[in-house]
Order: sequence, then C-alpha cells, then structure tokens
Amino acid sequence: MKEVVTILQYMIKRVLVLIPLGLGVTLLVFLAMHFVPGDPVLIMLGVETTEAMAAQLRADHGLDKPLPIQYLNWLGRLLQGDLGKSIITGVSVQKEIMTRLAVTAQLTFFGVLLSLFIAIPLGVLSAIYQDSWADFLIRVISLMGISLPNFAIGILLILFTSRNLGWSAPLGFTNIWVDPWKSIQILILPVIALGTGLAASVSRMTRSSVLEVFRQDFTRTARAKGLHERVVIYKHVLRNALIPIMTLVGLQIGMLMGGTVVIEEVFALPGIGRLTLTALNTRDYPVVMACVLVIALTFAVVNTLVDLLYVVVDPRIRYD
Repeated sequence: MKEVVTILQYMIKRVLVLIPLGLGVTLLVFLAMHFVPGDPVLIMLGVETTEAMAAQLRADHGLDKPLPIQYLNWLGRLLQGDLGKSIITGVSVQKEIMTRLAVTAQLTFFGVLLSLFIAIPLGVLSAIYQDSWADFLIRVISLMGISLPNFAIGILLILFTSRNLGWSAPLGFTNIWVDPWKSIQILILPVIALGTGLAASVSRMTRSSVLEVFRQDFTRTARAKGLHERVVIYKHVLRNALIPIMTLVGLQIGMLMGGTVVIEEVFALPGIGRLTLTALNTRDYPVVMACVLVIALTFAVVNTLVDLLYVVVDPRIRYD
C-alpha cells in the first residue's frame, strides 16, 4: 500500500511538471513563429488582395491584437479544451490532430517494435561474442544504420522495390483495424526506414549494457553455481541491462513522434509531422502550437511511463 501511494505521489509530481513544460514550449514556439518572416493572411488571400480584406481577416482571427493578448487568448481557449481553428483551412485543430496522430502513432509504434525485435538479439549476440567476427560485423552494420539518415533509407527502399521488384506501396493511409493488409502494404517501407536508425542505436546500447553486466559479481556467482549460460544471460544479465535500454527507447519514442516529418513527407503519409511542416510553411499559428504541444506532452508522458516501468524490471528501484 505504501509503495502504491509513493508511486501515485511520484506521478502527481511528474504531471505537475508537465504544466510549466507545456507553457514554456508553446510560448517559445509562439514567439518564434511571429518573428519568422511571413504573414498567414497574405498566404491565404494571395498577393492581389486588398488591405481592407486583409485587415478584416486579421481581426476575425485575432491577429490584429498585441502578441501577449494573442497568446493569452490562445491559452484561455486551451484551458477550456479548445485548440482553435486553422487560419488557412478553418478546420478544427483538435479534429485535425486526432486524425493525424493516429497515423504517426502507428508508424512510431511499429518502427519501435521492429527496432527492438532486431536490435536486442543483435546487441546481446555482439556482447556474448565480443571482439569476434560476428561482433565486428554487427558493430559495422550498427554504425552504418546510425550514419544513414532515415529519409535516405526510405528513398533507397522506394527505388529498390519499384525498379527491382516492380512494386510500389499504395498512397494515403488506412488504419490497421480497418484493413490490416492494405495498412501493412502502406506502412512496411516507412516502418523499415524509421526503425533502422533506432535499431542501430539500441543495438549499440544493448551491447554496451550487457558487457557491463557481464563484469558484475552476481554474474560470476551465477556461473559459479553451474547455471546454464542461457539462464545466466536471460534471467540475470539481460534483465539488469534493460534499464539504460529502456531509457534510450523512451527518449527515442518521444523524438520519433516529432521526427517522423521527413519520413511522412517521403512516403506521403498524412501524419502529425507532415501537418506540422505544412503549418510552418503557411504560418498557421494555431496548428503549429497545438502540434508542438501534443508532441512535447507525448514525449513527457512516454518517459514518465518508462520511469514507472523501472520498478517492474528492477524491484530495487524505489520512488521515495
């Protein structure tokens, strides 16, 4: 019971931290957007508009007010659960983000899943056979995966499948719960492109962490008891090596939520990253601020969940 209360207190503290985090991020983005050259009104109306039409549109969207008033008005709507409407399209920002977030969430989830499926076995294998040809090969492949940008891998995959296999992924997006086969066809290439870089990083971290645990006294004791090497690795070594791996994966998930913009652009996926890029180009302030807020909060929530999972992996950890 005491442990549950302690965890709840820890979660409340982390939630309270999200408030200044969200305010700080949105304020910085708001100021940066207004200092960048470009007027969303002129972008929407075109260069042949009249000053009266532009002034009326600015008044309709509150863009004629001082910057502090604009920010406070946006913040007041946010506290009421209203993210506003797009200046360019007039569509509800909340509705647009919820639609796009499903795309990015599925892309990120399957990318992380693929990377873990590849990286952890390779990292453990590299540590077991340290300084062997297998270790050298895995390290070279990991270095190549880190060095190659995700968008370059995506373009190479598109060229290879279209020219050598005569197959092109369908455009658009289909939810995996609606049509699993079509969804797999759409997501398979971007998931591979997105998961490659993460797999390389996690593989290197797994190798380093497992090698460190191999040197611990409890590992030598387990081997001295005559336990099978497989039991030593999976029950004692890997479990104790998971903490830094989980930390890295948690950070990467948060970054992938905002960093899928290039992959979504390459594969024409209507995700939140692509929405943010489009909104930046058109100076659509409400959309940009809402997207950045969602990405920042997602990053914080994911890392909070990772912190809570530490107790499951290592019971010695406490939140006192």
